[in-house]
Amino acid sequence: MAKIYSKKAAVTTNLKPNKEVVSFILSYSQALTVVKINEKSFEIIAN
Repeated sequence: MAKIYSKKAAVTTNLKPNKEVVSFILSYSQALTVVKINEKSFEIIAN
């Protein structure tokens, strides 16, 4: 008999990211540039 995997997982509501994580994501998103040429897209990270 197949197991049922649809039970709800425990949900944590106190998710607070570190300042370092937020800073990293913001700097990454500012450095990321997407260039579309014809039907292809290129992701460029400027460091």
